Amino acid sequence: MLSFTDILRFALTVLRERRLRAILTIIGVSIGPAAVVTIIGTAQGYSNVITSQLASLGENTLVIFPTSRYTLRDADLRYFTGLDGVKSVAPFYNMRGVYRYPDGTVADVGIYATDIHKLFESISSLEVEEGDIPLNTEYTSALIGYKLAFDEGGRRIVNVGDTISVMVAVTEDDKVRIKVHNFRVVGILAKYGNALVMNPDETIFLPLDSGKTILGIGTYSGVLVTVKNADYVPIVADKIKNKYQDLLEVIAFERIAASVGSVINALNFLLYSLSLSSFAVAVTGVMATMFTSVVERTREIGVLKALGYTSLDVLTLILFEAVIISLLGGLFGISVGTIGAYILSSRSFHIGNVVITAAPAITLNLIGYSIGMAISTGIVGGFIPAYKASKVMPVEALRYE
Repeated sequence: MLSFTDILRFALTVLRERRLRAILTIIGVSIGPAAVVTIIGTAQGYSNVITSQLASLGENTLVIFPTSRYTLRDADLRYFTGLDGVKSVAPFYNMRGVYRYPDGTVADVGIYATDIHKLFESISSLEVEEGDIPLNTEYTSALIGYKLAFDEGGRRIVNVGDTISVMVAVTEDDKVRIKVHNFRVVGILAKYGNALVMNPDETIFLPLDSGKTILGIGTYSGVLVTVKNADYVPIVADKIKNKYQDLLEVIAFERIAASVGSVINALNFLLYSLSLSSFAVAVTGVMATMFTSVVERTREIGVLKALGYTSLDVLTLILFEAVIISLLGGLFGISVGTIGAYILSSRSFHIGNVVITAAPAITLNLIGYSIGMAISTGIVGGFIPAYKASKVMPVEALRYE
């Protein structure tokens, strides 16, 4: 019986002798794995980033925004607080402003005025790197994001205790006026990274009453509702939606993350299904290549049988040759697909003011599927030619020209 080393040596020798045909077949086989790895790896990478960012905003948190046809009132806050399962309710004022860095440059920033202690309760991933959280009575104190205190190189540009200036546009007597407000920095957030809905690194957080008394915002921009555990999220969300109908927009980060995951899973299933068409094409290519190889080597096969090789030996040699071609095609496809996935992922996209970047998720399952598809291509495409070769009669083969 032939050893594995003998089979491998024989297959590689044949591939070297028919190098061009083998290379073309390898390229044909690689198309399926390359497409699967590129698209699924990229999609899964973005899915992981989006779902993790949504989860980091609080799986027990709901964000409620009023539509243009409704104004949030204190009575609404009392209703939210009274719902079963609600742990805390934190209204907030939100607006955009222009932040002036110490060197004179400016940047567009978000400004949130809220009960900051409740905000940290809702978004547990927020951390203070230096200083402290301003008290609710410290109207002119601010907690600022990491990028407002450090430049891109990590060099400090603002210290705790410094005064910062922010320009905001306010409406007074039906006229838009630009006002400059100064705030004392009492705390700096740890680096957070991009996040959906808001970007803590480029945000100034103020006590709740600062929004009305200093920034001049007349009505609540929204409400953060924190529930006791994730089981209450759909219950509380449905109660609010049923009462207010389309007057309020209720966002549950946990639900959005689940929806994103479901969409990506459906997309992956579709792509895996479509990969079967490339599998069929690859099988046809391998089969054609191996049939041609068998015909060209009929005399050689006859010599092998005359030397004592059994039909099983011949079938194994030809089939292993097909598997080697397909496996090389699969590995080449995975390499090309990985490069393609990183190229696609290098281009970030925007959701509002947030930039989303992600590394592709080239998982072991994805690689295993691609290799399995390649090996299956070799077995299915090479079996019939190998079987035909194993049935060649030595006498007839030796007379073959």
